[in-house]
Amino acid sequence: MSSDTSSPVTDGGGSGGDGGTGDADAAPAPKGKGGSFFKELPFLVVIAFLLALLIKAFLVQAFYIPSGSMQQTLELRDRVLVNKLVYDFRDIHRGEVVVFNGLDSFTPETEIAPPSNGVERVLRFVSGAIGVGAPGEKDFIKRVIGVPGDRVACCTNGHVTVQPKGASRPVELQEPYVFEDDRMPFCSAGTGEQSCPTGAEGVLVPEGRLWVMGDHRGSSADSRAHIDDANQGTVPQDKVIGRAFVIVWPLDRAALLSVPQTFDGALAATPYALAATPYALGVAGALPVVAWRRRRRR
Repeated sequence: MSSDTSSPVTDGGGSGGDGGTGDADAAPAPKGKGGSFFKELPFLVVIAFLLALLIKAFLVQAFYIPSGSMQQTLELRDRVLVNKLVYDFRDIHRGEVVVFNGLDSFTPETEIAPPSNGVERVLRFVSGAIGVGAPGEKDFIKRVIGVPGDRVACCTNGHVTVQPKGASRPVELQEPYVFEDDRMPFCSAGTGEQSCPTGAEGVLVPEGRLWVMGDHRGSSADSRAHIDDANQGTVPQDKVIGRAFVIVWPLDRAALLSVPQTFDGALAATPYALAATPYALGVAGALPVVAWRRRRRR
């Protein structure tokens, strides 16, 4: 870029006065901005990359859907945003779609081909680091059906049932979001109609674990597929990465992932405000004590 030197700044305010032309007192021409920007560009890229890492690690991460196990709620190659902070402040609720690490509990539903060259390895590392690449083979996305203390079974009138801890009878789930429902019977005794006739006792979800299922019931290796293991297919809560709350890509499928209506009523989670009431009261009670201590110190 060229600098404007047609009107130099002088002490005399012009070419008269001291008889000088004012050229000797002219301010130095500003340097071009283009070079400065390109010098700062690597720094800006590093800062952006570090911010993306922090956001992915603590706040929100993008996940790619590699299989059809959650159709039609989530289609193959959809991208969702996952809130990684929400479960630090409240419990996981029935009906929410969660991403979890299935290491040592679930077998991969899809295989991801390894990178074929160095460039592809670098690109995959960078995209994975900032949360826009393909997920690992041990990352799964499912809907939470049962929480600790629930008994979960199928089928009553063709429906999955959930009996919360302390409830006298199970609740039938009305699940219009389910795609190709295979209605596979399951209960605490295992799977199949012979082991699980209507009314059989459901799988008890242990403390600290979840019962999860895919929305494409005929093509989902979910808790049912692992019912014979030591924890009857349940997933550790501490392996949950976060809650998927919105589809962001492709744009024509962008939508919020809300909790279906069937999880209201008898299965409704404790409202967050109600659950937080004891803590709010504790803070309110502590304020006068803190104020009194400060007055005494003064």
